[in-house]
Amino acid sequence: MDRQPGFGASVRRQSRRRFARSRLASLVGLVFHPGMTTEEALQIFRDTGALLEGHFVLRSGLHSRQYFQCALALQQMPVVERLGAALADRVRSLGAATVISPAMGGLVIGQEVARQLRARFIFAEKEEGRLVLRRGFKIAPGEKMLVVEDVITKGGRVQETLEIVRAHGGTPLGVAMMVDRSDGGLDLGTPLFSLIRLHVETFPADQLPPDLAALPAVKPGSK
Repeated sequence: MDRQPGFGASVRRQSRRRFARSRLASLVGLVFHPGMTTEEALQIFRDTGALLEGHFVLRSGLHSRQYFQCALALQQMPVVERLGAALADRVRSLGAATVISPAMGGLVIGQEVARQLRARFIFAEKEEGRLVLRRGFKIAPGEKMLVVEDVITKGGRVQETLEIVRAHGGTPLGVAMMVDRSDGGLDLGTPLFSLIRLHVETFPADQLPPDLAALPAVKPGSK
């Protein structure tokens, strides 16, 4: 059978592209179908090394055996897109006009959720120990706002962000996060949405179990 010139090279290029897509999916644990289950989201964190085991001191001051280093999962843009799309799907019906995130942890996933929702994105950042709006960001009276964070345990930074929204006359519609470590015990006065909701034991510094006390404590750079 006659073949057009370059036919073999074209087949090889297509084969290489298929292999590359398959390899990427394997590396980042992506499952290419609509929606995302908790187990699929957890697998992404495992595959990217973002779910750590050991003895960690959280931003809240509590100690834990598990730690979600979300920055490791969010290094790969296909992962960011996948997680952002899954989280955006959970909150799309709210009709938010603007997404706001506390810096630094919420920036990457917050911007991607805003992109998926075709919404505006702004962020709050620290000034003299408190989160504030800077860089000329404004919130219009009644503006429909969604707060997006990476991980929440006690929700202190998110609570500050909600206070900023309310203080500027905005309307908070909800809080979306990749990981909810609060075990459902968090009440921020607005609906909560998450990809992963886990019961992760946490302990005050003076009430550590023996196995945790025996390990050196690590305080990672983000939640």
